[in-house]
Amino acid sequence: MTVQEVGRPRKRKEDARLLTGRTQWTDNLSRPGMLHVMFLRSPMAHARISRVDVSGARDLPGVVAAFSGQDFAAEQGSLPCAWPVSEDIVIPDHPPMAVSEVRYVGEAVACVIATDRYRAADALEAIDIEYEPLPAVLDMRQALTADSPKVHEPGNQAFSVKTTSGDIEAAFRDAPVVIDRTYVQQRLIPSAMEPRAVLADTDGEAFTLWSATQIPHVLRVMLAVVTGIPEHRLRVIAPDVGGGFGSKLQVTAEEVLCLLLTRKLGRPVKWSESRSEGNLTVHHGRDQIQHLRLAADADGRIRGLQVDLLADMGAYLMLVTPGVPMLGASMFNAIYKMDAYEFGCRGVFTTKMPTDAYRGAGRPEATFGIERMMDELAAVLGMDPVEVRRRNWIRHEEFPYTTISGLTYDSGNYEAATDRALAMFGYDKLRAEQADRRDRGDPVQLGIGVSTYTEMCGLAPSRLLGAANYGAGGWEHGSVRMLPTGKVEVITGTSPHGQGHVTSWSQIVCDALGVPFDDVTVLHGDTAIAHKGMDTYGSRSLVVGGMAVLKACDKVRDKARKLASHLLECSPDDLEFEAGAFRVRGTDSQKTIQELAYAAFTAHDLPDGVEARLDSEATFDPENYSFPHGTHLCAVEVDTETGMVKIRSYVAVDDVGKVVNPLIVEGQLHGGIAQGIAQALFEEAVYDAEGNLLTTTMADYLLPSAADLPAMTLDRTESPATSNPLGVKGAGEAGTIASTPAVVNAVVDALRPRGIDDVQMPCTPERVWRALEGGRP
Repeated sequence: MTVQEVGRPRKRKEDARLLTGRTQWTDNLSRPGMLHVMFLRSPMAHARISRVDVSGARDLPGVVAAFSGQDFAAEQGSLPCAWPVSEDIVIPDHPPMAVSEVRYVGEAVACVIATDRYRAADALEAIDIEYEPLPAVLDMRQALTADSPKVHEPGNQAFSVKTTSGDIEAAFRDAPVVIDRTYVQQRLIPSAMEPRAVLADTDGEAFTLWSATQIPHVLRVMLAVVTGIPEHRLRVIAPDVGGGFGSKLQVTAEEVLCLLLTRKLGRPVKWSESRSEGNLTVHHGRDQIQHLRLAADADGRIRGLQVDLLADMGAYLMLVTPGVPMLGASMFNAIYKMDAYEFGCRGVFTTKMPTDAYRGAGRPEATFGIERMMDELAAVLGMDPVEVRRRNWIRHEEFPYTTISGLTYDSGNYEAATDRALAMFGYDKLRAEQADRRDRGDPVQLGIGVSTYTEMCGLAPSRLLGAANYGAGGWEHGSVRMLPTGKVEVITGTSPHGQGHVTSWSQIVCDALGVPFDDVTVLHGDTAIAHKGMDTYGSRSLVVGGMAVLKACDKVRDKARKLASHLLECSPDDLEFEAGAFRVRGTDSQKTIQELAYAAFTAHDLPDGVEARLDSEATFDPENYSFPHGTHLCAVEVDTETGMVKIRSYVAVDDVGKVVNPLIVEGQLHGGIAQGIAQALFEEAVYDAEGNLLTTTMADYLLPSAADLPAMTLDRTESPATSNPLGVKGAGEAGTIASTPAVVNAVVDALRPRGIDDVQMPCTPERVWRALEGGRP
């Protein structure tokens, strides 16, 4: 009997190479005659550039060239924004190197190219540059006032969007309960294990760019548009990439400039980012002010929800900057039924590093908002937070269900996931302990946080993306090559940076073709090898890219069936395929798929019209998103004398549909939960009054270590997706989306008897202590 690979907890086959360093990443690459570039970056948040003199740098030992933004003005174009979300959107020119004005600290204003990076860095000090200071614009509310200084001449509002479903006025009219809250999503700095790096080279006609990127295919198209280099003469390679979380879903100034420098100098040019440089210039995440109003009946049933967002765009609109808050527009209603929903968002320019997609991209922000409001509703009504959710969520027998925001959820079972999580968590026992601690006046109070979530992921349905005015489709491509010896090469358009694609795709192919696991290799990340693709983001790799590979396997089998029927002298309808072999029903006659691959290679006996290959390729574009869901529960202990928060236990029961590899899913959830906890308790990008980023190093920007994180107890329920043949759903962002409100709800739950209904993230000991000092009855 054949053992199914899908569902098997295989260790990742790519890890042996990655963990032992037998790999290639961009900063590890070298080319003959390679030069190094370093960028001089603006120390001012907003200023006119009066004068730039790079002559002093050019005269230093080892320096090959030095340039200002003016030197690139005619050829550098503008960095692209691919998601104009409204008709009134303002998309300012975004030069890769500033020419006449800088709009955030860290913007590139000049560069030095030298024989090594240290000489290039030293030579930056010899560049003479003069600025004429302009007022910084830092506060979103103030930026929208009439007397605010302007980041760009048209004004500080990038766009304004408003949508309404149902009768929102009727929902709030005479509502027994109306809750009005404002929450702040602090600015975060993505901190991938591998900093960004770029290497560009040319043979005089064609160009090759190596980059630590999530999107080699998208990057190739966009670089061709920006630089004017013909796309067929541009190859983009993403070698082994050490994490991204959205921060490498970008067309960056450094990628454009390295290409242009290579074109100018005719030599390979490399740039490698320092961690502090990255904190300044990797696009940032989140940064929203959420004003929410919720109307409900006295029994806790939600009548209507109003959402009014201010979203900080930073100084420019990068690749999908304006689309990030819009990804949350359909998710504020979450798993809940309601009569009416209104969503409004204004994008605001400030003199800060631009924001863009960061793990979850809009959905964590939305989930945080609605899950905080559900706890507030429970508190106002004196109900248990789980009970108020039960009264409002979509029941399992109601799927498929079209929500108030217009999405159709295909499958789910919120009851099963929640019941399992509550039992694992020991919910009733913890509530009893909490009551006892409150009665005793224990200085260390227990808080219990609930988060029941869903998300839209597998960003792919091209028609839906087109309706949202997104600048590309969401399909994915895969190819399967049957080699003469029976081994299999899989080429995928997705580009992994830690997700385990090589292992998961191998498991899918093993089951589809009946070949051994070790006989499958997966190629990716090189536009000359994987010639088509839409890359990796939005938990789309498996549910879109994996399905393209599966579809290609189906085509391989169809070709092999025709050849097998010819060689076995039977009708194709008389063949059954099992364990990698075609058998004639009722006989012992068979041909394995490996034998057929060799027969196709020799081509000695092919039927008419059959090519000498079984290789096949396919494109997959699903009809709908996928909608994973789950329940996360968090217990925290809060020291009311010091403000210290300690996570005591964390339980998560997630439903990601059919699971290909449980180990990989658990790893994705562990990492995602860690990032969500980090937002709740630790991380925040902080600017001073002049627009200087104060959190430029790991000493200032607090990332939690393993010692700061709890043990996580995980389990799963399974509601297969109907939007793809395997029934899989996205898992990469689920932990981040669910965990932040679970933790903050727990902190607030511990403090609520003291009259506290919110602590702004991150809930540091100081902020908790200050809330306690100001919130005492």
